Amino acid sequence: MMFLETFSSILHSGWWAIITLTTVGYVDIYPITVGGKIFTSFIVLIGVGIVSIPAGLVAGALSKAREIESKESRNKNN
Repeated sequence: MMFLETFSSILHSGWWAIITLTTVGYVDIYPITVGGKIFTSFIVLIGVGIVSIPAGLVAGALSKAREIESKESRNKNN
């Protein structure tokens, strides 16, 4: 079975998951050493956090604004 050889440990599986979720699949250049993979994983997760945290904050603010707007329009109609 090929997947048993490819995912020989939990760390290898974690590496595969992180890189698969954060790239488009063109793996021309990638780290080979354990240190390089740890560093790359750290940088990738920071990059995802830089995008996802502000996106969540903006989405929450827009949701709250829509809720306030909806309440105001209901109050005007009454």
